[in-house]
Amino acid sequence: MKTKTTLAGGEFLIRPVNQDEIFSPEMFTEEQKMIADTCRDFIEKEVAPQRERFEEKDYAWTAELMKKIGSLGLLSTAVPEEYGGMGMDFNTTMLVCDRISGISGSLSTAFGAHTGIGTLPILLYGTSEQKNKYLPKLASGEWMGAYCLTEPGAGSDANSGKTKAVLSNDGKSYAITGQKMWISNAGFADVFIVFARIEDDKNITGFIVERGTEGMSFGEEENKMGIRASSTRQVFFNECVIPAENMLGERGGGFKIAMNALNVGRIKLAAATLDACRRVIDLSVKYANERKQFNTSISSFGAIRQKLAEMSARTFASEAACYRAGQDIENNIQRLSSEMDHQEAHLRGVEEFAVECAILKVYGSETSSYVTDEGVQIFGGMGFSADAPMEAAYRDVRIARIYEGTNEINRMLIVGMLLKKAMKGELDLMGPASKVGKELMDIPSFETPDYSSPLSMELDILKGLKKSILMVAGKAVENFGMELEAQQEVLMAIADMIIETYVAESAILRALKMESMGVGSASAVAKAQLTMYRSVERCSAAGREAIYSFTEGDEQRIMLMGLKRFTKYPTPINPKALRDIVADELVKENAFV
Repeated sequence: MKTKTTLAGGEFLIRPVNQDEIFSPEMFTEEQKMIADTCRDFIEKEVAPQRERFEEKDYAWTAELMKKIGSLGLLSTAVPEEYGGMGMDFNTTMLVCDRISGISGSLSTAFGAHTGIGTLPILLYGTSEQKNKYLPKLASGEWMGAYCLTEPGAGSDANSGKTKAVLSNDGKSYAITGQKMWISNAGFADVFIVFARIEDDKNITGFIVERGTEGMSFGEEENKMGIRASSTRQVFFNECVIPAENMLGERGGGFKIAMNALNVGRIKLAAATLDACRRVIDLSVKYANERKQFNTSISSFGAIRQKLAEMSARTFASEAACYRAGQDIENNIQRLSSEMDHQEAHLRGVEEFAVECAILKVYGSETSSYVTDEGVQIFGGMGFSADAPMEAAYRDVRIARIYEGTNEINRMLIVGMLLKKAMKGELDLMGPASKVGKELMDIPSFETPDYSSPLSMELDILKGLKKSILMVAGKAVENFGMELEAQQEVLMAIADMIIETYVAESAILRALKMESMGVGSASAVAKAQLTMYRSVERCSAAGREAIYSFTEGDEQRIMLMGLKRFTKYPTPINPKALRDIVADELVKENAFV
């Protein structure tokens, strides 16, 4: 069951979106559900009984599991059938990532590094010869992939790497010399995507390097806080000679390869946090039902119920946003496939929604951090014990806010990419922003709207949140111009408003979609309303932070009045009552639902 979108990336900011335009997890086909069940069965039977091996730094076991996942075909979902893959749609690849990744950050990292940044650059930028040589083996799990971008002096500034590639006099080979660090899967990978600079080129270039190439060596396994059985090593290249035909893409095109691979990596990382959240909630509610204090299950205590409800609501919203964006990407790929080859359509299809990918990376990673932290708190002293499952989950989840671009970098990218689309004429932001500016001078309407239909008040509030973003962002552009990119605190505040609005809209539309499908529930509506409640509060706070930082006098006063108008509830709601609805269902079902 598919839905077709007419939205462009970022366009959600400037027009209303209705439930018929979005995909929700309740729309998965029977085939997709069977694939999800295959993942779940594998995890529960093969991995869960021995999960402690991850904490014992059993890298060989991680590699063994990856081979088994390959034998089930689950490493090949994004690879076309002509190269030995399953050629599944984008949201199905998201679903597999979701269901494989929840048991352990170690396995999640190995799976994501292989199927994403270790394979996709060859799929999307490789020559026919390169794809025929490498993709079948990567798809089957015969070979494992890794991605060598980060260097000791080049983290977020990926294009500043010092690794060099020198062309031989006869033009038949390149000699690569340099050092890469934090390379996932380095201990067992067979194929490495390596980025190096040719001569004094402005941009880096991508290369394919096979394990065992002379001049290639590895550091010891890194001793990490979490994801302990994820192989992470430095990789050294000392005049490592590779054939010239192992250049990936065009000369100087490595930065583009890296950025486009990261777009996919970001949304897949968000998907990878979903089942981890579900598992933490399951464990937390079971513990809360079993744990008694003062002869009463702690699941009846208001403080615990509040935590469980918020954990569930945020996970519901993250699910909604992830699969909404995933289907938007797939619809765009399908549309473009009629105009160009699949490789180019995939590239452009994902690139169009780069803003949403960054939004999801931030929200997904911070939601999983929140959920896990609250899980530790519900377990109390046991949560701090390495004998209970929360301790490992807590350490594993911390990396999610760092890799695939730190959340700070992603926040600034969200605003930067939107403004770039506006300047290129791909998205009309300034027109709507100008209208909002004029609206500030109008007398607001005091009529009471009709909110009798489901979630109609929340849909109305969404319009206000979008206006608040356009107001703050428009004034920031007017004040700073091209210097706005240097105002990082302002950019991050605006980004928070954008993130909260996109996720709140996704949750509301999902609840409405469920209602229209006949699978809705009071709990789903309550979770959507809790998401909106929290988003309004955060948009208001972030908006004030931005306004205070670059306005003063009458201008500041008018903008603050506008912000208050755009981020208010026409009719107050009771968040405690909403949490009770969600908590009651969790406690009754003894699991995340």
